[in-house]
Amino acid sequence: MVSMGEKKAMRIAYGEALAELGAVDDKVVVFDADLAHATMTCKFMEKFPDRFFNAGIAEANMIGMAAGMASMGLKPFASTFAIFGAGRAYEQIRNAVCYSDFNVKIACTHGGVTAGEDGGSHQAVEDIALMRALPHMTVVVPCDAVELRKAIFAAARFDGPMYIRVGRWPFATVTGPDTPFEIGKAVCLREGTDATVFATGVEVPMAMEAAEQLAQEGISVNVIDVHTIKPLDAEAVRRYGLAARRVVTAEEHSVIGGLGDAVADVLIGERLQFKKIGIRDIFGQSGKPDEMMEEYGLTAHYIADAVREMVRG
Repeated sequence: MVSMGEKKAMRIAYGEALAELGAVDDKVVVFDADLAHATMTCKFMEKFPDRFFNAGIAEANMIGMAAGMASMGLKPFASTFAIFGAGRAYEQIRNAVCYSDFNVKIACTHGGVTAGEDGGSHQAVEDIALMRALPHMTVVVPCDAVELRKAIFAAARFDGPMYIRVGRWPFATVTGPDTPFEIGKAVCLREGTDATVFATGVEVPMAMEAAEQLAQEGISVNVIDVHTIKPLDAEAVRRYGLAARRVVTAEEHSVIGGLGDAVADVLIGERLQFKKIGIRDIFGQSGKPDEMMEEYGLTAHYIADAVREMVRG
């Protein structure tokens, strides 16, 4: 079982990881859409200015430029806010990157309602669904700063289009240096018998907190970190889902088209209890990240309540 650690923003870890990666892989190039000090790609820019490209507020152009460099054997990481990367540049991601199966990593920060005070227009709650639907696209949603670093280095070794969702706000670290990370393989962070919580991104720390609350009540829960939404680790979903027969999915994303639907696709037809924790087909609003988590039913006690309802009938 992994314990809860210090809080750190994944976007800061992203900038640090890029700078570290750039020192050992000279094929890595980084693009940003005039948000380098928010996405923290500025850390790479400071160390490797000749391999950093600011496309300005022109996300579609940025994706096209990244695709061109990928065609030349380079390893581009293209970054902006999730709403602009997955949304405004969707057509270019589809046709310039995925259709051609180019090796472009699209790492977008400020995903979900924890983008906070920027409000609903800047809070991507549908980005995972958009990216998951694209052929050839791999979708990775790390749960904390430690796992984020592993994901960036794994992405550089991986050949093909990838969408990496990076959070804005600091959340507790729940993985460690020795926690396994492999693209496409879920990780069991806590073992239990009464229910299984499949969580992704910032909901993994929430699930760990919920499991601790439930343990004090005598309820034992598996917590599965599903850092790769596509390709989903179907074997782990079946193993842990069918063992407990009570399944909760948790994501800071719409309940339509994200982790919950991916897990349901694997377990469809099985006799079990199933509950999706996520954003209920509505847009976000302006508010502090912790207030937004509570408002949209994403905090630990909502996950714990879902498990309690199943276990106690």
